[in-house]
Amino acid sequence: MAASFSFQCESEHLRNGNLKCLKGTQFFRSQHTATPQFVKFKTALRIRAEKQSEENPRTGEPQSSKSMSASFAALQQLKSSGAADRYTRDRSCILVIGLSVHTAPIEMREKLAISEAEWPLAITELCKLNHIEEAAVLSTCNRMEIYAVALSWHRGIREVTEWMSKTSGVPLGELRQHLFILCNRDASQHLFQVASGLDSLVLGEGQILAQVRQAYKIGENVVGFGRNLRGLFKQAIIAGKRVRSETDIASGAISISSAAVELAIKKLPKDKFSSARMMVVGAGKMGKLVIKHLVAKGCKTVVVVNRSKERVLALHDEIVQAELVYRPLTEMYVCAGEADVVFTSTASEMPLFSKNQVEVLPPVPAELGRNRLFIDIAVPRNVDTSVSELGSAQVYNVDDLKEVVEANKEERQRRAMEAEAIIDEELHQFEAWRDSLETVPTIKKLRAYAERTRISELEKYFAKKGDELSKKDKKLVDDLTRNIVNKLLHGPMQHLRCDGSDSRTLSETLQNMHALERMYDLQSDTSILEQKIRTKIEKLQS
Repeated sequence: MAASFSFQCESEHLRNGNLKCLKGTQFFRSQHTATPQFVKFKTALRIRAEKQSEENPRTGEPQSSKSMSASFAALQQLKSSGAADRYTRDRSCILVIGLSVHTAPIEMREKLAISEAEWPLAITELCKLNHIEEAAVLSTCNRMEIYAVALSWHRGIREVTEWMSKTSGVPLGELRQHLFILCNRDASQHLFQVASGLDSLVLGEGQILAQVRQAYKIGENVVGFGRNLRGLFKQAIIAGKRVRSETDIASGAISISSAAVELAIKKLPKDKFSSARMMVVGAGKMGKLVIKHLVAKGCKTVVVVNRSKERVLALHDEIVQAELVYRPLTEMYVCAGEADVVFTSTASEMPLFSKNQVEVLPPVPAELGRNRLFIDIAVPRNVDTSVSELGSAQVYNVDDLKEVVEANKEERQRRAMEAEAIIDEELHQFEAWRDSLETVPTIKKLRAYAERTRISELEKYFAKKGDELSKKDKKLVDDLTRNIVNKLLHGPMQHLRCDGSDSRTLSETLQNMHALERMYDLQSDTSILEQKIRTKIEKLQS
């Protein structure tokens, strides 16, 4: 179902339409008819993107001059049309488009999952889209979210969702049923809640903070992870750390790994957990935590199947209460036949266990229920869904952990209310910082104007004095005038900075900015739109 909405609607209010950017809502497509000028502009950008990939057979350099000309020719048409107003009225917006355990089943999430190694490439590809300036990826077993800074709110949404559909192979109509879309403050607040563990399947779990930190770490080395998203993720990490240190939301909380162990205890016959033969496939972060929780529950021997032996040997130093037996991947099926419970948590994109491979395994002893338990906490899944059709196996995945998670959820929700106050504080800090970026061009122009005036007057003074002044005297005069200018600029500069530490509102700061621009004639020669598009094209050409 489609709904028309005003191009000016914001996610905080949505005053002029009925599009609701809420978690779990369906994506709606605007029925607005684009102007002919904008169609030409859009076509020019598409031509630019196609031309950029073509190289001159003689020089090997991108043939970009024609596409640049086409883009700016279309830009001139757009500037004179009403379509430009949407860009000049609003700054670039922050978007989050994604799905999570709350909106999509694991069958859908695993199709959209992006491995950490592919995050930089995904960011680069997203930033090649016409209306995307910055991008970040957060893909875990519970969620796959794309964060972006977009020149245009609705066009950015369309481009990202189409990219998600194309890369995953999921048709747009099917994908939209599971997406949530948030904009500006709502998008920022969502990431803060994610980093704090408030949006996790296991409320208050701490592993997600490490995953957000990893997204920031990987993004730092990618050009498309720009200033806005760096600031957003940095502030989200601060919020997550504060929530964990200043509240007791993590007290008594369980993780995905501990929930997997609890599920095994629940599904095994009573009092048989300690005698069950345990096997863990994968010694990464999740596998390591599963092993620790197994040992904490009383397991004395755990068989660990992993590609490399080093990780398992490193665990020996941390876990001394139990025997860890390393086996290579080549022995995985032999070890599975000797295990009663198999935990899987590898990054493999293909299932490790198929129906044909599992049905030939030796049966589990009768006292343990005769059914081999496969607890698969990997996304994409390591155990094929067809294995559950066998009478000799029971298969559980991340989504099946909900029954364990519900146990102490009510108490943690009460604690989450304390966390929300911290999130509001950190969100205010981020919004104030981002608001202050609006004044940066004016600050630069004001300082440049003052410096030009100072240098001009100095040159007149030095010319008038001729040889009367020594180099030392000239240096003294130069330093004196610079100090005077800096002192005179200090007051205006302070009133152009809004860091959230005082009660000044953004509107007051912007009023000061516009007043200074009028007084000193600091208006830019190019429109906001042209600056944005020029920057975008320069990024794509580099």
